[in-house]
Amino acid sequence: MTMPEQDTDPMRARQALEDDRSSVRLRAALAVGTTPDVRFVDTLIERCAVEPDFHVREMLTWALTRHPPAVTVPELLDQVRSERTQARSQALHTLSKIGDRQAWPVITRALLSDGDDEVARSAWRAAVVLVPEEEKAELAHALATQLGRGERETRLSLSRALIALGEVILPTLRSATTGLDPEVRLHALATERLLRDPDTGFEFAIEEAKRVAVLGPGPTGQEED
Repeated sequence: MTMPEQDTDPMRARQALEDDRSSVRLRAALAVGTTPDVRFVDTLIERCAVEPDFHVREMLTWALTRHPPAVTVPELLDQVRSERTQARSQALHTLSKIGDRQAWPVITRALLSDGDDEVARSAWRAAVVLVPEEEKAELAHALATQLGRGERETRLSLSRALIALGEVILPTLRSATTGLDPEVRLHALATERLLRDPDTGFEFAIEEAKRVAVLGPGPTGQEED
């Protein structure tokens, strides 16, 4: 696909990305990503912070991944520190797609516990992609402080992030199952079940965790099936 001549100008691209019609914005983001040009990076990042349409935001992220990380990553790191929640969330999402581990230092405990659920979820996803191998156990501990947080989607996101770290999470999860907060205990048990059996649905894992919380583990020390 060749980018239309009128879209090769950054000002025209900006106008298209700000069009009232989401279909026009989507095509503009596709065009910019299809023919990468570092002149568009600022415009793409600025638009990510305010774009209301999910599909357009995904296309903006894709377009950014088509540009050199040496150009995009520093600007995305600036966005992670923004006061705007969508700017933080979308920048983290894009960093997770780029996967440049030089971005790892921006993933702080404060970010992992951000008060906005969407920002926190994006931080969890980015963290498990960017974390160095030797820091996985420490990340598991930081993520575990968020067990029991929010509604189903938030809890599922956290479970998926923890599971992505692998068996390094087991000591932390088992510690969480002995805590005082029943929601934390249930979430930890459900996450451990999902780690052992990835085909288990989240709702089933929660129900199984409730059963174990009441009846205890099976006689072998494992949860009964």
